[in-house]
Amino acid sequence: MRKTWSIALAIAILAAAAAAAPAGAAPEASPETVKWGPCPADAAAPGLECSTIKVPLDYDDPGGKRIDIAISRLASKNPGQRRGVLLTNPGGPSAGLKFPADLRTAKLPPAVLDSYDLIGFDPRGMAHSTPVTCDLTPEQSAVGNVPPYARDAADVAKRAEQSKAIARQCATSKSAWMLPHVSTANTARDMDSIRAALGEKKISFAGYSWGTHLGAVYTTLYPQRSDRIMLDSNVGPDGWDYANDRLYAQGFDDRFPDFAKFASANSATYGLGSTPEQVTAKYFDLAARLDKAPVRDIDGPTFRMLTWGFLFSDAGMPLVGKIWQALDKDQPLPPLGPGEVPGVENLVSGRYYMICNDSRWPGSVGTYQRTVAIDRLRHPMFGAAGANVQPCAFWSAPADPPVRVGDRGPSTVLMLQNQRDPATPLAGAEKLRRAFGDRARMVTVDAGGHGVYPYVGNKCADTAATTFLLTGQRPKHDLACAAEPR
Repeated sequence: MRKTWSIALAIAILAAAAAAAPAGAAPEASPETVKWGPCPADAAAPGLECSTIKVPLDYDDPGGKRIDIAISRLASKNPGQRRGVLLTNPGGPSAGLKFPADLRTAKLPPAVLDSYDLIGFDPRGMAHSTPVTCDLTPEQSAVGNVPPYARDAADVAKRAEQSKAIARQCATSKSAWMLPHVSTANTARDMDSIRAALGEKKISFAGYSWGTHLGAVYTTLYPQRSDRIMLDSNVGPDGWDYANDRLYAQGFDDRFPDFAKFASANSATYGLGSTPEQVTAKYFDLAARLDKAPVRDIDGPTFRMLTWGFLFSDAGMPLVGKIWQALDKDQPLPPLGPGEVPGVENLVSGRYYMICNDSRWPGSVGTYQRTVAIDRLRHPMFGAAGANVQPCAFWSAPADPPVRVGDRGPSTVLMLQNQRDPATPLAGAEKLRRAFGDRARMVTVDAGGHGVYPYVGNKCADTAATTFLLTGQRPKHDLACAAEPR
C-alpha cells in the first residue's frame, strides 16, 4: 500500500516580440487534415471527439521523422457565439485528451463553453500520443516524480543510486530515440501545429500547474499567435527544475495551517489536538514515530507524502484527519481510493523525459545531501522531500535550450493563484508574474489548494477569469480576492 499511494499522490500532482515565428516553428497545415471521430475508451465522454495529427519529431528537421499527437475537441454548441478554440492542459505533465470534458464537469461557465471549441491533447511522449518508456519496474514507478522525504544523508545516497538506474533505463529504452526531443518547448511547438491543423490564426489557452509553464513558453515563442492565455496555479518562469522541486517545502508550509485549523476545530472527531499548535505538534510526533517503526505499512516519508498530497483540495482534509487518527492508534486505514493508476509507467517516464530535458540539475550527490540538510531545517515538514535527488541529476541527453520567459509581447496573459497552494506555491507564481511584466495580470485568492478556476468557487476570481475568456478584458491592476464561504 505504501508504494501504491506514493504513485497516486505524486501523479495527482504533482506555464513587443518579433512578428515572425521563431526558428523551428510549426509548419502550417490544412484544417482538412483533422478528421474527428470517437475517442479512446479511457478518454470517452459525451460530445468529445478525438483525432490524431502528425508533427515533426525534431522541429529543426521538419521533413524528417514524424510522431503522433492525440487531440480532442468539445465543440461549441452555439456557432453564432463561437469565437475560436481554447487549447487546454491539466498540468502534470499528464494526458489531457479528456480534460475538456473534465472542465465541463467542473462547471466551466456555459458562456465559455459556447464561445470556444475546447481542445485537449496528450503531450508528446504520453498516453495516446507516440509514447515513451523508461522500462520502469512497478517499484520504480511507485516512487513517482516527487522524491521521498530523506531522513538523513544515507537516504539521499540511496535515492541517488535509484535515480542513476532510472536515468540509464530511460537512455537505453526502446523509445530512447525520442528522448532528446521531449521537452516543454517542443510541446509548445506541437500546440502551434495543432493551431495550424485546425486552421486557426490564433489560439487561446487554459493551462493548469505544469500547464502554466507550457502556456508561458508558448506565448513566448508565439506571441502574435497567442489570443487569451489563462494560467492557473503557476509554476515559476524556469519550469519544473530543481528549484521548483524545493518549493514544495514552501507550499507545504503555506498550506498546512489550513489543515491544522480544520483538525483542531473538529478535535472531537479526529482527536489530533484542540488547537492548531497541538495539531502541528502531532504531525511531528507521528512523523518521528513512523520514521522509527512503520504502522500499517506506512513509514515516515509516506506519511508526509500522504499529508501533502491529500491537501491539494479542502475535500481531502477529512481523509487526512482519518489517516492520522488510524496511524496514531494503529487502527485500519480508511479507504484511500483506487490502488492502481492506469498507464503509470508511461506517465512517470514521460514526466522524466520532459522535465529532465528542460533544465540542468546538480550532478553531485553531495549537493543534494547538503540542500536536504538545509531544507530539513528551514522547512522541517517537507523540505527533505523536495530537495532530494531526481533522475534528472544523471541525465545523458542534452537539455533542450531553455526558453526565457519575459515581458516582450502582447498583454494577453491572466494568472490565477491560490495564496496557499501546496504544489505550485505563491512564491513561484510571483516569480512568473515578475518575469511577464506588463504582459500579465495576476489574480490571487485567499484560499488553499491546487487549482482556482472553476474549482474553488470564488466569485471574485471566477468573474475575472470568465470576463477575460469572453471579452479579453483583464483587471487594470493585479487583483486580490478575499476568502469566501465554501
